Amino acid sequence: MEKIYLASNSKARKKLLEKFGLKFKILPSKVKEQARRGNLSYSQLVQNNARNKAERAAARVPDGIIIAADTICVQDGKIFGKPKNIPDARRMLRQLSSKPQWLYTGLAVIKKAKGKQRLALDYEKTKVYMDKLSFGQINNYFKQVSPLDKAGSFDIQGKGAFFIKRIDGCFYNVVGLPLRKLYRIFRKLGLFLMICAIFGLAGCSTEYNLATKQEEKYYYSTDQEVQMGQSINQRVEKELKFSADPLQQKRVEDIGKKIAAVSDRKEIDYHFRVLDDDEINAVSLPGGYVYVNSGLLDKVANDDELACILAHEVSHIVARHSIKKLQAMQSYSILRVLVAVAPGTSEVSNAADAAFAQFLLGYGRQDELLADQLGTRYAKLAGYDPHGMVTFLIKLQDINRRMPLRERSYYKTHPYVPDRIRVVKQELGEQIDFGDYINIEQETHE
Repeated sequence: MEKIYLASNSKARKKLLEKFGLKFKILPSKVKEQARRGNLSYSQLVQNNARNKAERAAARVPDGIIIAADTICVQDGKIFGKPKNIPDARRMLRQLSSKPQWLYTGLAVIKKAKGKQRLALDYEKTKVYMDKLSFGQINNYFKQVSPLDKAGSFDIQGKGAFFIKRIDGCFYNVVGLPLRKLYRIFRKLGLFLMICAIFGLAGCSTEYNLATKQEEKYYYSTDQEVQMGQSINQRVEKELKFSADPLQQKRVEDIGKKIAAVSDRKEIDYHFRVLDDDEINAVSLPGGYVYVNSGLLDKVANDDELACILAHEVSHIVARHSIKKLQAMQSYSILRVLVAVAPGTSEVSNAADAAFAQFLLGYGRQDELLADQLGTRYAKLAGYDPHGMVTFLIKLQDINRRMPLRERSYYKTHPYVPDRIRVVKQELGEQIDFGDYINIEQETHE
C-alpha cells in the first residue's frame, strides 16, 4: 500500500485523517499561501494554494500519496485567512460574527510513483451563520482556544460550536478538510481499492432503493444499520429527556406505526418517541428510530399534520439518507465503531454523539425534498389528509419569519419551505402557484 503524507501541520486536519482511518506521516509544506485572488475565483485560489503545497511536499519524497489543503473565509468579498496575532484574530472574529460567511477549502492530492505523478484537485464551500459576538465573549473564547492556526479564528469542532447558529454545506469543510471530496479524489486517482482495504469495505453491496428508484451502494447491511441506530438511541436515552405524557407518546406511536406499515421499507422495526423539548424539531436515526419534540406537537393543528411530519422522517429512513450522509460526508470510522465495538463503551458513546449531532443539522436540499414527496404519499396511503403537509409547511414558514434561529429548530434544518410546498403540490397533482417558486435560497460565491 502506498505511503500517505499530509502536507500540513494542522491539528484539526490530522485528527480528521485519523478518524478517516488513514495511516500517514506529517510532511509540512512551507509554501506561502496566496492571499489575493486577482483574476481567480475563490475556488481557484484555494485549489492553487493546495496544489502548490502538494507539489512542494511531493518533491521531497520518491513516491506515495500527498494530501494538501487550503482554507479561506469570505465575507462581503473580503478574504480572511489565518490571523497574524491575537488582536488580528479578535478583529477578524468580531467581523465574521456580524453576518454570514463562506468557507472555501481547496484540496490537492498527488499520486507519485516511479518518477511520475498524477494530480487531482477539488474544492468545497460551506456557508456559516454565527451569533454576533462581543469582544468579551471573544476574549473568553481565546482564553480556551488558540485561534492562530484557524482560518477565521474559530473551531467549529470544539468550543467554537457554541456560537455557530447553523451551517449550509459540509461540516468537515469548516473543520478544514472536506472528507467527502477527499474520498472522491481518491476514487478519481484509482485509489478506491486502497480505501476499501483501509475501511474494511470489501463487503459493500449494490441494492435497488424503492424510494429513490436507483441502484445504490451500501457498505453496511440492514442489520448493521439497525445496530447503529440502537447505539445512537442508547446515547439519546442517557442524554435527553423524554416526555412523561403517556397520551402524547401513544398518539405519536399510533400514527407512526400506520405510516411505517405503508412505507416502502418494512424489513425493520420502527420506534417513535417524544422528547420533552420546547424546540420545534423532529429527527430520524438509522434503523428505524424517530424522535419528535413536544414543542413540535404543540404546533400541529391535527393528526393529519402530525402524520405528514412523521411520514417525512420515516421517508429519510426508507431512503437511507442517514447512512448515505455518514458514508459520504463523515468519517467511516464512526460507522465502523457503531457496528463493531461493544455497546456502552466510551468509543461508541463518542461516535454516537458525533452521528446524532450530524442528524440534528439536517439533510441536503434534495434529500429533504424527496422526504416531503414520499412523506406526502405515505400519509395519504395511511388514511390521512396529505394537505396537512402543506398547512404545516405554511405554518413553519410563518414561524421562520417571526422567530430567530435556534440551536435545534425544525425550520433551521429544513430551510427550503417554498420549494418544499411546490414539491408536495406536485406529488398531489395540484396547480403550482407563483409563490411556490419565490424565496428559494440561492448560492452566491462561485
